[in-house]
Amino acid sequence: MLYKKDILSLEGRVAIVSGAAGGIGLATSQLLSAYGAKVLMIDLNPKGEEEAQKIRQEGRVAEFFKCNVTNQEEVKETVRKIKEKFGKINILFNNAGVTVRKTVVGLEEKEWDFVLDVGLKGTFLLSKYVIPVMEECGGGSIINTGSGWGLKGGDDAAAYCAVKGGIVNLTRAMAIDHGPKNIRVNSVNPGDTDTAMLRDEGRQTGVVKDEASQDEYLKACGKDRPLGRIGTPEDIANAVLFLASDLSSWVSGTALVVDGGGIA
Repeated sequence: MLYKKDILSLEGRVAIVSGAAGGIGLATSQLLSAYGAKVLMIDLNPKGEEEAQKIRQEGRVAEFFKCNVTNQEEVKETVRKIKEKFGKINILFNNAGVTVRKTVVGLEEKEWDFVLDVGLKGTFLLSKYVIPVMEECGGGSIINTGSGWGLKGGDDAAAYCAVKGGIVNLTRAMAIDHGPKNIRVNSVNPGDTDTAMLRDEGRQTGVVKDEASQDEYLKACGKDRPLGRIGTPEDIANAVLFLASDLSSWVSGTALVVDGGGIA
């Protein structure tokens, strides 16, 4: 017999969110804190401190750490500080990412390196230093941000597709390696979501030239999806909450697509 219980509660848990100053990372930080987690927000954008302060004003626990996820020493030191202050890490949301909308012919080597370093190397480094802490406290949940384009191809986004495809399969490998220590690893794979990154993609591809064309661009991104709209950061945060909570206690190694039916 099953009975109702607050299985989404994150009370007492410590969560790290990268790329937390805006978009999906910020929405997820807000939601995880609303369900009781102590949220440690990582980003290079100092705006993250303002957002952490807003969460604290709601009576919740949130701290901001300025950290370059591509720099091993910065990541190592940030994780050390978090462990020293909070004693444990239960949830890691590897969300930091960037994109350059070009083909392999058009990409400069430094652009390729930039996209892969932030998205793939950043996921590797944070996981490398967080996993031993998770093991010490009996396990945890890692969620990596993939993409619909990590499961299928996309146009003029060679580096981004390479990163997201890598994240999806890295997630599977990590789930196999660290499951015996009670660490679940999953990827959440958004479709087009209304974030600063999506808006910048419109400018990069030349579709967006002014505010009016931006509105049309965002509508166009969602019109062919079965649910008829693009996603919101909150849509993706809801999926991360599921994967972070005990509601998904037997879910690991999966690629959860959250895209309004876009790749159905």
